[in-house]
This record gives sequence, C-alpha cells and structure tokens, in this order.
Amino acid sequence: MIPLKLKRIRLFIIALTFLGLFASCNQTTKNSNVEVVVKKTKTIEKPPYNTNDTKGMLMAIAEANGGFNKLLTLRDVEFDYNYISPDGKKDVSKERYIFRNETSWAKYTTHEVNVPSTIEGDVVQFFDGQKATVYENQKPLNDPQVIGTGQFLRQANYFWFTMMFKLTDPGVISEYKGQEDINGATYDLLYVTYNPEITGKEQNDIFILYINPESRMVESFKFSLPAFGVSEPVLLAELTYEEINGIQVIIRRVMSSPKPDGSGMTLLVDQQTSNVKFNNGFTTLQLSSDN
Repeated sequence: MIPLKLKRIRLFIIALTFLGLFASCNQTTKNSNVEVVVKKTKTIEKPPYNTNDTKGMLMAIAEANGGFNKLLTLRDVEFDYNYISPDGKKDVSKERYIFRNETSWAKYTTHEVNVPSTIEGDVVQFFDGQKATVYENQKPLNDPQVIGTGQFLRQANYFWFTMMFKLTDPGVISEYKGQEDINGATYDLLYVTYNPEITGKEQNDIFILYINPESRMVESFKFSLPAFGVSEPVLLAELTYEEINGIQVIIRRVMSSPKPDGSGMTLLVDQQTSNVKFNNGFTTLQLSSDN
C-alpha cells in the first residue's frame, strides 16, 4: 500500500489542476432559483461513443455535460463553496469565474484548511490568468507563500468546476481499460494522464474515469497525487451532479483514500457547491478591484 500523507493531502486535495490534475452518482435535474429560457434549437447529433476511439469518448463526455460551447455562452459563474475536512475544519468561499479567459476570484469568510488560518478576517484571492493577488480585509498581502497558495487554489478551483469540459484539451493522453461492474452497474474505464512536453512535469497525475456508457457521464474516478507521494491512482472521488441552465454541474465531490490495512476507504474531504448562478456579467477588471 502506498503511504498516504493524509493531513497534507487533505490540505491540498482541492488541487489537481489541468497542469497536473483530475460509487455512484445521484444525478438530479433541479433548477432551483435559476431562470430557464427554452428556445427552439436544431437537433445536433451526439458525438460518437466508441471504446476504440478514446478521444471521441472524451468529446462525448464533454457533450453529455452540456458541451464546452454551451458553457462559454453562459459567460461566467458564481457559487458558494464549502470544503470540509473529516475533523470538521472548513474553508467557505464565494467563487466567481469567467470562462473565456479563466479568470478566477474567491472571497473566503471561513478559512481553516487551505487558506492560512493565521490570517484574520475575510481573504480575497484573484487570478487574472497570469498571476494572483491576495487581500486580507481589503489590504494587499505580500507574503510569497500566501500569494503562491492563492495562485494554486484559483487555478485548481477553476479546473474542478470545468474539468469535464476540458477533457479534450491539448496534452491529454487516454487509453481504454475495459469494463468493471460496481453494485450491479457496468462502467467503461478510461485511463487519462498528460503529455509531459505540454505540462512540463516529469510525473503527471493519472486518472481512471468510471463512465456510464448509457449516459456518457463520469460517475466517479480514481486518481494519483504524485506531488504528495501517491504515484498510483488509488484515491477515489465520488460525484453528484445537478443540471443547471443546461449544464451538468458537479455539486458534490466526496474524496477518500485506502485505509493502511486495505480494509476499505477513509474520508479525505467533502467538497460542496451550491447557489450556482451563471451569466452575472462579471469582467476581469471588476473582479480585480472587488477586494
């Protein structure tokens, strides 16, 4: 069994950005507090789903989630995010992203896990696609470690929200790994990692996606975390989706790791997303000054 540095992994499991990132799903189709506009559209043929064409499978997954083009038409998003560790400590933030340029902003009203608890008051992180700035009670912070953590989290959180739409990005390497039956359901297994020439990393994260071949949705996945000594995909993420404005949004990720004695899994972190609102009219300039 690979030794898992559980405390460190819990602190940064929020990560797995596309530069080195990526059980059953209880899928619902609620649209609470979301205005849904129904328009007549032309019927678009679904991308082919063929286990002999893994790139086609990845495209089919993205389309099953609503499609990246649909996501772009929604322009931006705001939501409440709770990151809860097994000991009850949590980070609570308001998250805002702009999809076309991957601007990422968050205001933390509770920060006990990833954002340093030594910082008092509200913490705002802003990433403009190149660099991050961090504010404490509207005052800019200059600590390199705090800024580095802010840059890391802004890119990581953005990735988590958009990950199913980015499976066809350049640098993705994929391989079909057959099928597996879990609790009476059959899943296609797809191995995913990244080209080191694209990521610039010697050892990239590995994912095993568990795909429902009927819905083409990823209902769970296993993953590695080499930055923290987990070189094989033994960590597990279980996903819950909700359809909002035609997009399948992952509203919950429950992540766990193997117990040292191999008797099962132990909880690492529970990530919860709520109050999702698209098309808020955010601009990068606006978010940069909202501190």
